[in-house]
Amino acid sequence: MSILSNLLVALVAIEHIYILVLEMFLWTKPQGRKAFGLSPERAEATKVMAANQGLYNGFLAAGLIWALVHPDPAFSHQLKLFFIGCVVLAGLYGGATASRKIFVIQALPAALALIAVLIAG
Repeated sequence: MSILSNLLVALVAIEHIYILVLEMFLWTKPQGRKAFGLSPERAEATKVMAANQGLYNGFLAAGLIWALVHPDPAFSHQLKLFFIGCVVLAGLYGGATASRKIFVIQALPAALALIAVLIAG
């Protein structure tokens, strides 16, 4: 189960790196606007806010990667719980306040990873 939990944590980290790229670098480009359903005007008006959000998503990804590579298994487990828990909470908040789509895209994968980490113990 440890391999599965690590795989799920890694997938959540990769997802957050992708979100970082969308929010920090592609927000005003067609791919970023399509992903977030933005008009060119709205994307331009919110690009600084989006870059800030992207940075936070990058911190989540960095924490998850740190958890995966840390040599102390007990500390690694605690890091996974903390950072995956942060992603679950961010996904729940975003799903409740910004777009229900965030429940499926962010909160659900993180919740599955959290369950796997808890089971792997």
